[in-house]
Amino acid sequence: MADKAEVWQGTLALMVLKTLETLGPLHGYGIARRIEQISAHHLSVNYGTLYPALLKLEQEGYVTSEWGVSENNRRAKFYRLTRAGRKQLEKEARDWERTTAILARFLAARENPS
Repeated sequence: MADKAEVWQGTLALMVLKTLETLGPLHGYGIARRIEQISAHHLSVNYGTLYPALLKLEQEGYVTSEWGVSENNRRAKFYRLTRAGRKQLEKEARDWERTTAILARFLAARENPS
């Protein structure tokens, strides 16, 4: 699809955490493919953005990682959601829902007749 959009700023961590919650431990390539799949291939995940985001999530204690073997028998780093990551996912999902509800109100607003 030629019109793929980049993942929106500030949403990648939320999508990564949700992906790991849904599918369990996964390597970076699998996370990227899942995000693209769920978006019906409208989003494109840039690996130059994904891996720094995974590193940051690991440093913050929201994911852990360990080396393993992928489904095509290659060495890969698998990421797993932590308890703190589950709590962060809940918080970020609430924040996102609140933000999108506010934005929806602005988009639906009409000029107030006086």
